[in-house]
Amino acid sequence: MASEQQLPLAGVRVIEFTHMVMGPAAGLMLADLGADVIRIEPVEGDSTRRLPGSGAGYFPMYNRNKRSFCVDLKSAEGTAAVLRLTDRADVVIENFRPGTMDRLGLGYDALSARNARLIYCSEKGFLPGPYEERTALDEVAQMMGGLAYMTGPPGKPLRAGTSVIDVQGGMFGALGVIAALFQRQQTGKGQYVVASLYESTVFLVGQHMAQYAVTGKAAAPMPVRVSAWAIYQVFDTADGEQVFVGVVSDKQWKLLCEAFDLREFAADRSLDTNNDRVIHKDRILPVIRETFLRFTKQQLMDKLEQTGLPFAPIARPEQLFDDPHLAAGGGLLPVTVTDGERRGTKTRLPALPLEMGGRRFGIHRDVPRAGQHTREVLAEAGYSAGEIDGLIARRAVGAE
Repeated sequence: MASEQQLPLAGVRVIEFTHMVMGPAAGLMLADLGADVIRIEPVEGDSTRRLPGSGAGYFPMYNRNKRSFCVDLKSAEGTAAVLRLTDRADVVIENFRPGTMDRLGLGYDALSARNARLIYCSEKGFLPGPYEERTALDEVAQMMGGLAYMTGPPGKPLRAGTSVIDVQGGMFGALGVIAALFQRQQTGKGQYVVASLYESTVFLVGQHMAQYAVTGKAAAPMPVRVSAWAIYQVFDTADGEQVFVGVVSDKQWKLLCEAFDLREFAADRSLDTNNDRVIHKDRILPVIRETFLRFTKQQLMDKLEQTGLPFAPIARPEQLFDDPHLAAGGGLLPVTVTDGERRGTKTRLPALPLEMGGRRFGIHRDVPRAGQHTREVLAEAGYSAGEIDGLIARRAVGAE
């Protein structure tokens, strides 16, 4: 358990109006860093809690270290309560469709007029421009931004296997918030921050745009790309498993030849440089495949690790719960499943992939149950116990 007082963003209060992944991911990053994040949910709880299938993990993954405040934003009393919170807040995060927060009276202009120090972060589909009013999703952005084209085989665009753009958009939003907090120390004023899905995708494929600028040739989708290295792919092993191996430097090539007794390759001066090896890739790869196929997966990984070459087993997400490196380094955090068929189940989910001062960021609040902190938050805002009971009775707010 990490002490909130010792964390980098201790004392920063964030009011989060979000759902799904992008907005909650931004709030998660700030919460893990120590901010007091109050998650605004409908009276009955956020519908993200009840998503089936691939969406079932969204809420437990992106909402730890937050407090849950359930409120009816269409109720005058509920809106008044929320305004009390934003008046005292440092940051607001929202990821609803353009215009939604303005219609609720909770847009940037309205809130910044009441609280000039407020940093207001909108997580959107697009930054200002012709597309900004469009409804966007992670998959929409991946398709529009070229990532799906680069991921799938020709003619079969394929989104990445996780909500990579939602999470990256959240990360850029959190980065903007932290930069705005730093700037506020000099100016005393808040500002409007916008992060987006589409531009986040374009930033990711920037390396392929740059490749075109440098070579004049369009980047091919990953399954048919021309790799910058001769050995940079998945290899089969003797026990029917697979291991990825990459050789990305001349030194690593020499290590490979020495470790696997590839004397002819080691003596061949036409293979001395990386670019030489790419030219002769069709001659090299069959030999490497045959060589690796003599080893089981574990034998091959042991040998590669001893040699210091880049390698990776082909892991599935459910196997990561037992990963010894994650277990030893604080990479998995204990949380409780709050909703669904396995409600109450204890599990472990990935920590923020960051270390500061030799310390990882952990859990100071479990995943909140819907309305778990409503009474607490209202009391901090100055409501009496009787007033809170009345708000709950009139369903202006929801509590456990």
